[in-house]
Amino acid sequence: MQPIINSQISELKESATLSINQHAIKLLNEGKNICHLGFGESPFPVPDPMQTALRENSHRKQYITGKGLPELRKAVADFFQTQFGYNYTAENIFIGPGSKEMIFQHVYLLEGPLMVPSPSWVSYGPQAAIRSKTFIPIPTDINNGYRLQAEELDKTFSNHIFPQSILILNNPNNPTGSVHLPEELSDLAEVCRKRRVIVISDEIYGLTKFGKKPFEGIAKYYPEGTITTSGISKAFSAGGWRLGFAMIPHELDEIVPALSAFVSETFSCVSAPVQYGALAAFKNYESVRNHVELCRDIHEAAGEFLHQRFLEIGLNCPKPQGAFYLFPDFENFKDKLNSRGIHTSTALTERLLNEAGVALLPGSDFYLPDEFLGVRVASVDYNGEQLLKDFPVSTKLNQELKASLFPKLADACARIEMWLK
Repeated sequence: MQPIINSQISELKESATLSINQHAIKLLNEGKNICHLGFGESPFPVPDPMQTALRENSHRKQYITGKGLPELRKAVADFFQTQFGYNYTAENIFIGPGSKEMIFQHVYLLEGPLMVPSPSWVSYGPQAAIRSKTFIPIPTDINNGYRLQAEELDKTFSNHIFPQSILILNNPNNPTGSVHLPEELSDLAEVCRKRRVIVISDEIYGLTKFGKKPFEGIAKYYPEGTITTSGISKAFSAGGWRLGFAMIPHELDEIVPALSAFVSETFSCVSAPVQYGALAAFKNYESVRNHVELCRDIHEAAGEFLHQRFLEIGLNCPKPQGAFYLFPDFENFKDKLNSRGIHTSTALTERLLNEAGVALLPGSDFYLPDEFLGVRVASVDYNGEQLLKDFPVSTKLNQELKASLFPKLADACARIEMWLK
């Protein structure tokens, strides 16, 4: 029997980030020497208090309310109030199987077109496609670090009037590592307020912002219209645990019963032991703070190393300010690459993998024209567990020392440089 498959699904491709990871792992298992800069998984172990809590609660087998463990929702609300000044309350927080799923639930539930800055994370567009939702990538400028500007957002409405629209703002950003400035968020908030935009602020990398100044999200400037999502995949290195959450402002209370019903008919609830594991981090953040901040500092050092090397090689690349990604482009080498038959970012990454052994993702996966020779680099190809022991916390790091700390990253840069000659 030939099955008839929903065309919205049959036309989807596997997530580009997951696909490159599986391909790189296959090559590594075959004995190939690959520098794996294609997949953004934190290389560090999960903090010990979270692991202990997971083990101690492994006997818990009961269903939990669809919104999530009440103690965890309260702890998340308190944590985000203390750390970022947000005023979400526990009754408007939903715990889900990853922030990716919580974003999808809102994309499916809310009416209106979905807008994202370009470049943006690979899964937003396919999620809109599943819902048959109009998807609008908004071009940004490398001179602003690819950060969405208020005038760029407002221009989207010049030929359209929407009763309601949705903007996903990933901050800190994947794929660029950029972090929005407070004044940019304030200006974006004014446009969103004027244009009836509901913002989904994807802050999964919020705790990985570099530097001493605390992270600020758009909810600080647009609290009435911002749904904030986050989770434990990145800062807490627990991607495989699959726990994220969405925080809904009381001004959008009508979403809560609708989302409760949607959750009850889809994933029901998140694994109980995992929720208790997350509770250990959010209820007593001081027990994991040093671990999280050391991981952040290592991410920063890796990003700084790659950024400087990319500039030395001759690539254009904004300096990363958070997360663990960079977005260099090879536009300065366009003529040389064209002469080799390379005219697209897709061809560029295929050739770099096959000829130099460096796995990257093409800019076209992030809603940029394929003719633009941009690539996404994940700066996490190193032994995180070992680096937590060896990282010289009190030492000023020069490029030579960073190269010794991140040998695979240094090797990747050397391969790219040689391949370009």
